[in-house]
Amino acid sequence: MSPVVDMSVPDAELSPGQLSRRTMFRRAGLLGAGLTAAGVLGTAGEAAAATPQRVRHNTEPRDGYLWLAGDHHIHTQYSSDGMYKVSDHVKHANAYGLDWMVITDHGSVAHAKIGVDKVNPDIVAARKIVKDTLVFQGLEWNIPAAEHGTVFVAPGRNELATLKEFENSFDGSVKNASGSSPQNEALAIAGLNFLADAVKKRRVEAALFLANHPSRKGLDTPHEIRAWRDAAPGIAVGMEGAPGHQAAGIAKPNGPGSGRGFYDSSPSADSWASYPPESYKTFGGFDWMTATVGGLWDSLLAEGKSWWITANSDSHTVYGDTSDRGPGSDFNANGKYNDPVYKGPFNLGNGDFWPGYYSRTHVGAKGFSYTDVMDGIREGRVWVDHGGLISALVVRARQAGTGQRGVSLGDTLHVRKGSKVELSIEITLANQPNWAQFIPTLARVDVIQGDVTGPAANKDVFTTPATKVVKSFEVGKNSGTVQLTYQVGAVDRPVYVRLRGTDGNRSAAGLLGASVDPNGPQIDVFGDADPWKDLWFYSNPIWIVPRG
Repeated sequence: MSPVVDMSVPDAELSPGQLSRRTMFRRAGLLGAGLTAAGVLGTAGEAAAATPQRVRHNTEPRDGYLWLAGDHHIHTQYSSDGMYKVSDHVKHANAYGLDWMVITDHGSVAHAKIGVDKVNPDIVAARKIVKDTLVFQGLEWNIPAAEHGTVFVAPGRNELATLKEFENSFDGSVKNASGSSPQNEALAIAGLNFLADAVKKRRVEAALFLANHPSRKGLDTPHEIRAWRDAAPGIAVGMEGAPGHQAAGIAKPNGPGSGRGFYDSSPSADSWASYPPESYKTFGGFDWMTATVGGLWDSLLAEGKSWWITANSDSHTVYGDTSDRGPGSDFNANGKYNDPVYKGPFNLGNGDFWPGYYSRTHVGAKGFSYTDVMDGIREGRVWVDHGGLISALVVRARQAGTGQRGVSLGDTLHVRKGSKVELSIEITLANQPNWAQFIPTLARVDVIQGDVTGPAANKDVFTTPATKVVKSFEVGKNSGTVQLTYQVGAVDRPVYVRLRGTDGNRSAAGLLGASVDPNGPQIDVFGDADPWKDLWFYSNPIWIVPRG
């Protein structure tokens, strides 16, 4: 039961937003007077179904939620390697159909001292100008002893102060704590605890952390990822399943000629030695941790850990753009670059797309608000796609033959042991051209299933033996709607299921063998990987747990 309607939770323990909603229910006569919250408001699913309202981007309620497209990894002129104004990104994201976005300039000495303050008024102004795209303030955290991550909070009177204190106290660059060491790992945990405490004390209504490009440099070890999640499971909720910088793989002279995602690194002294060489590359544009069936992501899901994936632009400088940094800039002194200026020639060496142009993270939200988006991410109602491969996805696990509605992405279906369960899949195909001006065709949908085996004794394990592709559906269409059903069968042990789909242009047996994944994404060719010719979507999982 939600704490808003659970009257055993005192008003004093609610966040400001939760207290506001409880007050609304009280005024409507829906609480108290002998009425149970569950009886009046219905089940969680029924309550959610009544809440969403249509928003500008033609986002129709589906499955009881608004599926809002967004991007939590975007850089501006307040990043040392950025260029654009906040308003440039917000207006482009809005034009390309995003409903929410997070400004995440790099943590650094200059940003912590100057930039985090200066960017806030620009974000506040953008919220007033573009009202139908939610604009969060966050930052890209230099995680002590690890890589980068998005940290963001719900807007409010303390958002700036909380982010500023967090960056000055826990950023690996600011604190000179980037190297791999137990002390630096502990500092990262302290930072997550700080965010959790800020929420608990209602300094901010919500805060989230997501690890960015986790395999790029081999710095995010399995035990660190587990430690982040376990220390603050309501804050540390996932990672980029696919990095940004997707244009970086376009071959020269028409592109940068690098790796998709700028995954162009090799092991360093701080890299984890047990990661294999292929972990430093992308597969169909997705990170090795996500793309490997039975790999690191699945090893977390097999523990029953809620650890979600996203896909983002990591937009710094846009492929084919004709602008340049403002002349006369002094970033270290001012904490920002001067406003960009028109240069003229197309810059084909840039590796990024505008937010919403290629990568999208779709969040099932109960309404169009900042906290609704954050709740949807935290609860795992998320699927991701590249290049507009599909338009919409609704997935439900339900007990077969009962007429029950079942549960959505990120949730757990509890059934009596031996009950038959089915996975209902509804896909709205592309139906219209993407931003590269072609209509993608969905060739195949894969169902991936794994056993839930409990906590791992070895915190650095990055494989799980009982996960594989259990069903593939051939589609071969790009218009209309496709209805698919996978029969999970009689459930006698805890399992999870997740989905993956492809345009079918590039496939290969998975890294753990064809018996595990016969047609997974191929490793991307360094320097020659056109992102538009290799499109995939992924969903987050649903767990199915028998009882009795």
